Amino acid sequence: MSADDGPRPPDRETDHDSEQRRGPGGTLDRLSRNDGLRLVVRETALSVGAVVAIGLLLFALSGVWPPMVAVESGSMEPHMHKGDLVFITDTGRFTPDAAHEGSGVVPRSAGREVGYWKFGAHGSVIVYDEPGGAGPPVIHRAQFWVDEGENWYDRANPDYVVGDNCVETPNCPAPHAGFVTKGDANRRYDQVNGISRSGPVKPSWIVGTARVRIPYLGWVRLGVSGTVLGTTPGAAADPTAVTRAPTPEGPGTGQAARSTQASAPTPPKIRKPAPTVTPTRVGRSSVATQ
Repeated sequence: MSADDGPRPPDRETDHDSEQRRGPGGTLDRLSRNDGLRLVVRETALSVGAVVAIGLLLFALSGVWPPMVAVESGSMEPHMHKGDLVFITDTGRFTPDAAHEGSGVVPRSAGREVGYWKFGAHGSVIVYDEPGGAGPPVIHRAQFWVDEGENWYDRANPDYVVGDNCVETPNCPAPHAGFVTKGDANRRYDQVNGISRSGPVKPSWIVGTARVRIPYLGWVRLGVSGTVLGTTPGAAADPTAVTRAPTPEGPGTGQAARSTQASAPTPPKIRKPAPTVTPTRVGRSSVATQ
């Protein structure tokens, strides 16, 4: 009989390896679970780090936080739609030469002269937040600049105002200097239809200038905020009532005729409401880097 014949003692190393692999509490199983947990933590950290890095990069480019806003309504159609995500920059970044006196904003009137074209029309599209205004900020196009006390009725497009003169037009003369603004799809200026009740948009109200539009991505933010479900407070502007007193003109004079009868009744005043509109508002409270 060979020295190798006969019963052999148990192989302790083999049994030990089997024990490590056997059962839910084995050492290798525990190590495997730990590796999986570490993998999840690592991937999560990488994802969060990438989002933060992209956010910081966008902030460095825009100078505004958050640098992206979601469009919540449709008064800038067809050039901006509800659900669009818009990248904005501080008015001091990438300032065009045609911008009004260091404001960083090119009004539409100046844009026509120099060919400055943005989002389907001349002039800058701005995001502004009127102090004391209801609802989120508004994203509309700057039309022209007015000085404090200026009678801007004659400069305005007659289709976008109500009344026949400055006195019958809201915010005319201008209570302060600023931009007259309007949504591309709206029938009236913001300063006429009640969207910007305080008057022209001051440069200090401007949050940023729109630069790039990304379709559909804004729905993510709108869905999170509940806008899709209609839970965002209504953004409709109240109608603006304009008091008008008819004053017939005397023949050939171009001036209002005066009554020679002391007892003549005073003509009744007519209230001509402006149409109810919804401004294009943007959600910026939770939008950073979609």
